Amino acid sequence: MGKIEEIREKLPDTDTIYDLAELFKVFGDSTRTGILSCLEISELCVSEISSILGISISAISHQLRVLRNAKLVKARKAGKDVIYSLDDEHVSAIMQCGLSHVNEL
Repeated sequence: MGKIEEIREKLPDTDTIYDLAELFKVFGDSTRTGILSCLEISELCVSEISSILGISISAISHQLRVLRNAKLVKARKAGKDVIYSLDDEHVSAIMQCGLSHVNEL
């Protein structure tokens, strides 16, 4: 088997590559990466994230919706509040890999 064929066999299928590209697009917005950075430190409600980042509650809510749809954050009710956190350890690993890469530049 030649090099080209071997690489073609190992590549993810087209749908998976598309989904991966869509996931990375979500990280392409500084507000969303700021939210993810906050949630990597602690779970928070919308007003806390808004206060930390200095961005309106409506803008934070909109970006949290995008992050939830991408399965990067999850929410739970705590009385009247909705508390957000990273969806799982994969999200934290993606953030850490990205930060490590950025910091070595």
